[in-house]
Amino acid sequence: MQRRDFIELLGFGGAMATLGPFRVSAPVRSEKRGGGIAIQADVVIAGGGLGGVAAALALLRNGQSVILAETTDWLGGQMTSQAVPPDEHQWIETHGAPQSYRDIRNRIRDYYRANYPLTEKEKNNPLLNPGSGAVSRLCHEPAVAETVIRQMLAPYLSNGRLLLLMEYTAVSATVSGNTVTTITVKSERSGEQQQLEAPFFIDATELGDLLPMTGTEYITGAESKGVTGELHAPDLADTQNNQAFTMCFAMDYVGGADHVIPKPANYNYWRNYVPRLQPAWSGKLLDLQYSQPQTLQPKQLGFVPDGREPDGVLNLWNYRRIISRKNFEEGFYQSDITIVNWPQNDYMDGNIIDVTPEVFKKHVDESKQLSLSLLYWLQTEVPRPDGGKGWPGLRLRKDITGTADGMAKYPYVRESRRIKAMFTVLEEHVGAENRKMVAGAGVHKSAAFFDSAGTGYYHIDLHPGTGGDNYIDFPSLPFQIPLGALLPVRMKNIFPANKNIGTTHITNGCYRLHPVEWSIGEAVGMLLVFAKANKVLPATVRKDPVLLKQFQAFIKTQGLETEWATPGYP
Repeated sequence: MQRRDFIELLGFGGAMATLGPFRVSAPVRSEKRGGGIAIQADVVIAGGGLGGVAAALALLRNGQSVILAETTDWLGGQMTSQAVPPDEHQWIETHGAPQSYRDIRNRIRDYYRANYPLTEKEKNNPLLNPGSGAVSRLCHEPAVAETVIRQMLAPYLSNGRLLLLMEYTAVSATVSGNTVTTITVKSERSGEQQQLEAPFFIDATELGDLLPMTGTEYITGAESKGVTGELHAPDLADTQNNQAFTMCFAMDYVGGADHVIPKPANYNYWRNYVPRLQPAWSGKLLDLQYSQPQTLQPKQLGFVPDGREPDGVLNLWNYRRIISRKNFEEGFYQSDITIVNWPQNDYMDGNIIDVTPEVFKKHVDESKQLSLSLLYWLQTEVPRPDGGKGWPGLRLRKDITGTADGMAKYPYVRESRRIKAMFTVLEEHVGAENRKMVAGAGVHKSAAFFDSAGTGYYHIDLHPGTGGDNYIDFPSLPFQIPLGALLPVRMKNIFPANKNIGTTHITNGCYRLHPVEWSIGEAVGMLLVFAKANKVLPATVRKDPVLLKQFQAFIKTQGLETEWATPGYP
């Protein structure tokens, strides 16, 4: 493709059918280029997690063509390939997230109603929670969410406006000045490479992989208090200090059976491992005790997989349970099924951002060893209420994660590279205590952003870091997603749609959860639709007060929220 003026590159003025104020573009197309073929669309998205899927749906329903490349063979990211039931807030059923996010949650419920033998009570329960897990109002199997996402995308695959490149990873990019012109993706199976061209690119990868290869300015790790002024920031910055990641897995329990796995190769290391953190961890990692996140004091936990409740402590079995057999016809399930994403399998022995592929693989493999060691410990050594040790009937459910080793398809990533943005969300904007310090003791709302493009809520929750921090966990306020945090300081046509937006190490702790990631992706997709229709660069939408108000009105018509308003504000 010959270089043209960027606005020309956006495709304005071509022969396109009108769809309301927007224009329907041509389907995804290919063009012979030298010895290969370049695939072209209106937008290329790298990463098929929740942000990537939400961005794609926003673009597609507004007539745009999309190429979406995903490293794994499942769409949905933390909800599917990372095997993490949604972490959400208490108002999720009615507000505090886009309507499309609530739609996918209800589609998951409808899938169970249509295909599973639920009890009559649960079939008629509008707030069906298949697993009755303690962590969320909707705990479900990863594969069900992946199926629902595929159903939502199916019409656009059929009409040619969406091309899915599954098990493809971005490996390089070409850039002209402040503009990305192509990215190249490589098949994880065959090694085949595809060159992808578009006016716009979205980085929805889990670690912000497009940022270094496109020269987009970014930050990693923890900023210092001197730079951000944040109450909970450290005195010294540490670019290598990122939150622990986790290799999740699923298991059920068959009483009287022996499903004990072979002793993991590194079991002795992990069995005796004491996290090297400050303030100090409560003892060994593989224990029914951990550092309570808010107080960092030792907190006792329980583990009983046979239906009994331990006295006075949280039963880890119930925490991320995705199937509760009591919600289905008697005898249909032999056991509950639960996901293991606990303090005991957080991997904090190494950083996976800005490292070589070999180092990345080493840490992921070690994390799998930690998770397998936790399973083996549960099967053979964990204390039982009757005074015995181990539950040999615990069974690794490889079918639930869809992998040969039983681990999730991809690490559950809590922290990414973050763009240097036109606006950065600080703790003083959304942290409850820090907000009162800068805005007054009576303040009960987070900062209002004039350029809000979404809403979200979660407490600020940082798991132990690779730099040696213990939990950092404290209250936040229901917040907005500022458009400025989605705009790089320099680059014109690449945008974040995952955990790679303009937050700090601290505020990432509340912007990293399922519904917020979806909201970010949808806002980015809508921004590109609106900018194209108005023949301006996306950054101009924020700079122009008239365009900004029009954009905010536009996204509201498609179910996005921009503020917590009565009765929405809790």
